[in-house]
Amino acid sequence: MNQQNGFHVAVVGATGAVGQQMINTLVKQNFPIEKLTLLSSSRSAGQKITVNGEEITVQEAKPESFEGVDIALFSAGGSVSKELAPEAAKRGAIVVDNTSAFRMDPDKPLVVPEVNEDDLKNHNGIIANPNCSTIQMVVALEPIRQKFGLKKVIVSTYQAVSGAGAAAIQELMDETKAVLADEAYEPKILPVKSDQKHYQIAFNAIPQIDKFQENGYTFEEMKMINETKKIMHLPELQVSATCVRLPVPVGHSESVYFEIEADHVSAEEIKALLKDAPGVVLQDDPDNQVYPMPADCVGKNEVFVGRIRKDIDEDRGFHMWVVSDNLLKGAAWNSVQIAQSLVKLGLVK
Repeated sequence: MNQQNGFHVAVVGATGAVGQQMINTLVKQNFPIEKLTLLSSSRSAGQKITVNGEEITVQEAKPESFEGVDIALFSAGGSVSKELAPEAAKRGAIVVDNTSAFRMDPDKPLVVPEVNEDDLKNHNGIIANPNCSTIQMVVALEPIRQKFGLKKVIVSTYQAVSGAGAAAIQELMDETKAVLADEAYEPKILPVKSDQKHYQIAFNAIPQIDKFQENGYTFEEMKMINETKKIMHLPELQVSATCVRLPVPVGHSESVYFEIEADHVSAEEIKALLKDAPGVVLQDDPDNQVYPMPADCVGKNEVFVGRIRKDIDEDRGFHMWVVSDNLLKGAAWNSVQIAQSLVKLGLVK
């Protein structure tokens, strides 16, 4: 730390899985930090975390914790964000919030830097980081929208258990051992910890992420639908989602069907576009069985795209397979990218 001309950065939720990734990403990206403040709940306060050789004691997050902070990265749950993000902004910090607390607030920009970086110029102290599954999809769709227009998106997700937190990863591991040993195991986390029923995720697929809404869609599905329209500034875009949890520790996968506005575009043209797109790695060689898989994307910042093909019946329809590390591009890396963009655009004091 202690970089001259650097910034005072706070990480809220520093002891959690995403908080840890945020700290690691700040260091890896050599983000200009003069002082780093690590914050958490009272339960985790007092823990010591070594960052770049320097031992930092985690403090309890309170309104006064944000005095003098330039950028605050939040990943400590929606209730904490609702309580403390406005307090941080009031004290002059720019908040990058990784929860769903402010995503659909019309006064708060919802940002994926490869897609809508300019929206940062309209921030009022709080910037929302989108849902992990939305982020990777819009990174892959934006270059296509720019060149050919975009009319409709239907996505089915195959999401890693880490999206439900570190305890869900542990549940997957413990359940897997129990099933293999033919022992009983009572699930307590998935699909939703606070819901009435819990199901085995080991050797299973659960077609529920977050709670069901009155329209039959889950909250996760509605997040993808609404966030995509907001980020891309396409309120009329037709979007539908089905979100499924798989027994994969890290890395979300998505099968994305999309319809463009242009006629007679080939799959090769889409591939050529994505090959040079920011933040995208094209892995598309079916003859040699080359395509993205979550096991290969762990620890990588990019969005991986493959299996691009034209729909058999719809000239303007295409299918693609999109994979990314949900803890990095889906959370920590996108948050740090936003911080980098704030510096680049001269938006931090």
